Amino acid sequence: MPIKVPSDLPARAILERENIFVMDENRALNQDIRPLKIGILNLMPLKEDTELQLLRSLSNTPLQLDITFITVSSHESKNTAQSHINKFYEPFSAVKGGRFDGLIITGAPVEQMEFEEVDYWQELVEIMDWSETHVTSTYFICWGAQAALYHFYGIKKKLLPHKLFGLYPHQVLNRKEPLVRGFDDEFYMPHSRHTTVEAGDIRSCQELQIVAESQEAGVFVAMAQEGRKIFVFGHPEYDRMTLDKEYQRDKGKGLEIQIPKNYYPNDNSSQRPLLIWRAHANTLYTNWINYYVYQQTPYVW
Repeated sequence: MPIKVPSDLPARAILERENIFVMDENRALNQDIRPLKIGILNLMPLKEDTELQLLRSLSNTPLQLDITFITVSSHESKNTAQSHINKFYEPFSAVKGGRFDGLIITGAPVEQMEFEEVDYWQELVEIMDWSETHVTSTYFICWGAQAALYHFYGIKKKLLPHKLFGLYPHQVLNRKEPLVRGFDDEFYMPHSRHTTVEAGDIRSCQELQIVAESQEAGVFVAMAQEGRKIFVFGHPEYDRMTLDKEYQRDKGKGLEIQIPKNYYPNDNSSQRPLLIWRAHANTLYTNWINYYVYQQTPYVW
């Protein structure tokens, strides 16, 4: 699909080398269509890595997407150059007067803290409340999904005895739900987290529906308001080597870390991991854009 991004965004050159169609502002202006406005609130520390992962995941629909990267003003990033943020990101205060067809709220490495202890929590609450009236469908990832369930439904996360880390098999529970249309009966997805939201707590809330889950990793996808809120507790956007980088990083810091499950051939970290989740990840993002954003959003807000 044509993704509309700034012409000098670093991720653009990588995407073009991968034969992903990326459109600049000038060409987009010559097309007589309304692109879908997609906001990405990127809370991850390595923002350029997350930009690339999400743009890859969004690149499989024929619809034109106009991407806006959003940042919070109440937190200063220590792992991404401020010049990059100043050039390619908009503070929430600059975009809250408009509307988005879709909004992605990423995870963040703060899951072992209480939500209220996170320095940008109040700003995130404002963004989540704003999304209810200014966004057609919001897609929450990992900690972002936990934060949304806590804020909107009072469901608390729980600390796991050890990090859930690796690739896990999942099952589709409701094949009629368009979000998982085209999925196999069983599929693998990456997880990397210290906390979880228990399936029983989600099922006890009548407003929520579990769409896919794993016996070992727990709930993978839940939704509310007929898809106006999508909660994804894993990381389908992860690249082949993302879990490897996390594993090597933690080992290098001397942290207690288990080898990512079902990831390396023969559990040998010297071997290149097999990429076995990309097709389902692409289908998940494409289904979200098609069925919950494009087919639901008005042409004129």
